[in-house]
Amino acid sequence: MIKQPKRLPSPLLSLVPIIVLVALLSVTIRIFGSDALSGASQIILLTSTAVCSFISIVWSKISWKTIEAAIIANIASIGPALIILLIIGALSGIWMISGVVPTLIYYGIKIIHPAFFLTSTCIICAIVSVMTGSSWTTIATIGIALLGIGQAQGFNDGWIAGAIISGAYFGDKMSPLSDTTILASSVTDTPLFGHIRYMVITTVPSILATLIIFTIAGFSHHAVESEHIAVFSALLKEKFVITPWLLVVPVVTGVMIAKKVPSIVTLFLSTGLAGIFALIFQPHLLKEISEVTSGGVEANFKGLMLSLLGGTSLEMGNAELNDLVATRGMAGMMNTIWLILCAMCFGGAMVAGGMLESITASFIHLMKRRIGMVASTILSGIFLNITTADQYISVILTGNMFKEIYKRKGYESRLLSRTVEDAVTVTSPLIPWNTCGMTQATILGVATFTYLPYCFFNLISPVMSIIIAATGYKIRKINAED
Repeated sequence: MIKQPKRLPSPLLSLVPIIVLVALLSVTIRIFGSDALSGASQIILLTSTAVCSFISIVWSKISWKTIEAAIIANIASIGPALIILLIIGALSGIWMISGVVPTLIYYGIKIIHPAFFLTSTCIICAIVSVMTGSSWTTIATIGIALLGIGQAQGFNDGWIAGAIISGAYFGDKMSPLSDTTILASSVTDTPLFGHIRYMVITTVPSILATLIIFTIAGFSHHAVESEHIAVFSALLKEKFVITPWLLVVPVVTGVMIAKKVPSIVTLFLSTGLAGIFALIFQPHLLKEISEVTSGGVEANFKGLMLSLLGGTSLEMGNAELNDLVATRGMAGMMNTIWLILCAMCFGGAMVAGGMLESITASFIHLMKRRIGMVASTILSGIFLNITTADQYISVILTGNMFKEIYKRKGYESRLLSRTVEDAVTVTSPLIPWNTCGMTQATILGVATFTYLPYCFFNLISPVMSIIIAATGYKIRKINAED
C-alpha cells in the first residue's frame, strides 16, 4: 500500500505532469507518426515521470524512495501481462506460418457474406470473449483471422479493428471469467453475478446500438469484386497447405479456454501445437524463412524459431497479401513492453505524489445529484485510464475513491461497480499509451487512433451509463438495514 503524502498538491499543480505528457506526446506523434512507439513516446513518458517526481519531492516533501517504491509496485503488478504479451507475439507468428490463420481466412472468405461481415465479426468476438473472459486472447487469436478476412473483402482496417475490439470488450466486460469483471465487483464489495446482471441494463443497449451501426455500414460497403477474392483464395492455397486439419489448433485452444485453463498455459500450449502443425504441413515455408538451402532438421528448426521470435515475410505475389501474412513474433512485442514499463513509471509517480487523489477529489463537488455522481465516476475512470495507463490500477483507484461516497448517499454498490466498468474497462483500448491500447494496436497492426472512431461499443458505453443514471431506471437507494 502506497502511503499518501500529508500535503497534497493542488489540482492545478497536479495537472502539470499530465499537461507536459499530452503536449510532448502530441508533438512526438506529429513528428514521428506511427514510429512514435519505437522510442520517442517512451522518452516522453519518462520525462513526464521526472516532472511529476520533481513536483512531489519539492512540494509534497515525498522522498525518492517512496516514489521508487510506487513505481516498482506498479511494474510488479503487470508482470503476468508482460509474459502474456510475449507469448501472444510468438503465437501470432506461428499461427500464421503454420497455416492456421490462412486456413481460417480461406474458409471465412467463402462463408461470411461481406454485407454481414462487421456484424458477424462483432458477435463472434463477443461470444469468444465471454467464453474466455479475455479480450486479449480473443483479439490475438480469432481477431487476427477476422482482420485478414475483412481485408480480403475490402474493408477499411479501422472498421474491422473497431468491430473486433467492440465485440471482444463486450465479452470481457460481461464474462464471469474476466479479471476486470471480478476485480470491479471485488473492489466495490458487490456479488459477482449481481454485478454482471446489473451491467446488462447499460451494456445490452450499447451493444445493440453498435450492431445496428455495423449492419448499416456492412450494407453500405462496396463489396470487392469476386475475382479479387478468388485471387486472394488462390494465392493463399498456392503458398500454404490449406486443410481442415489445421482447424484442430483453434478447436483445442477453445476447449482449453472452456476448461478454464489459465491464460498463460493456454496460449503457450496453443503456440506449441501450432509449431508441431507447422512442421507437419508447412515445412517448405520453414525452409524459405530459414534460408537454409540444404533443408532437413536444421532448416525446420531455424524456421520454427524465427517464426516464434522474430519478424517473417513471405512473397505471396500480391502486395496486400504480403502485408497480411507478415509477422512480428515475440520480438515485435518489445516496443509495446518498453512503452508499458515507462507508462507504469508515470502512473506510480502520480500515485505516490498524491496527484491523482488531488485531481479526482475536485470531481466531488459535482456529486450533488445522481447523474453528477455517475458522471464524475465516469470522468474519473477515464482520467485514471489516461494517467495511470493501466485498466487494473484504474479499476482499483476508481472503486476505492467512490465507494464511501456512494455508500454515504445511500446507493447500492452495484451502481458503482457497473459505472466503474462502463468507465474503465471499455475505454482502456482507446488510449494509445494505455496497456490495452498499446497491446491491441500491436496485435492487430492497426494504430489506436485509426480504430478508435469505429469502436462504437467502447464509445457508447460510458454515455449510456450516464443516460441510464439520468432516467433512474433500476437505481434505488438502500437503508441501513439493507
